[in-house]
Amino acid sequence: MSNSTKELSKRQMRREQIRRKEGRSRLVAILLITLGALFLAFLIIYPSLKPVGEIVTPGAVSRPNADFNAAGDPNAPITITEYSDFQCPYCRLFFENTEGLLMDQFVATGTAYFVYKSVGDFIGPESIAAAEAAYCAGDQGKFWEMHDILFANQTGENVGAYADRRLEAFADELQLDRGAYDDCVSSGKYKDLADQDAKDATAAGIQATPSFILTYQVNGETQTRVIQGAQTIEVFTQEIEAALADMGK
Repeated sequence: MSNSTKELSKRQMRREQIRRKEGRSRLVAILLITLGALFLAFLIIYPSLKPVGEIVTPGAVSRPNADFNAAGDPNAPITITEYSDFQCPYCRLFFENTEGLLMDQFVATGTAYFVYKSVGDFIGPESIAAAEAAYCAGDQGKFWEMHDILFANQTGENVGAYADRRLEAFADELQLDRGAYDDCVSSGKYKDLADQDAKDATAAGIQATPSFILTYQVNGETQTRVIQGAQTIEVFTQEIEAALADMGK
């Protein structure tokens, strides 16, 4: 074989090696792109497949004249406004230990009118998601039922307790009209209200949840008392009786 023929053969071998190497590189690149696409698809799909877990059903709380996020007689001499966050553990303690007693002893008797307000995204994004879910349930007359199931299923801060699928499962548990509920949530119907709650809390000087503002009139002037924290019914009784004394009642 001549030298020129040998050189041609070597060049052909090198070209073939390069061609095969480029082919392997393309295959590796395609494989990596495919795996990346599958991983992204998994990240998108997994939340919709992840089990929602057990749902705790809370005991019933009697709330007289419940109307959206309020309870009691709006003409009661004292209005108690709670500023709360569904992710706040102390707010849950108030719900579990004091709220029912407050309803029985002062709201049901016409002494106090009770209003619940969220504090927007005070703790995080799941806070405002839960607040909007409660308000959307309120469109179907079940604000307080959603309020209760949210607190009963609180597990931590921004850990998925109030992820979309969990909130939807709560809506199903309460037998809400899912079409109406989903439309309400997806439209952001109550985002402005949740944001306004937060602004109202700031304007009232609220720096922690839960906090309660007692509002009443003395000689035509508005007076307020503030209760901070998950206090006992005895603390509320003391403040309510002091307010009644201010009013001469």
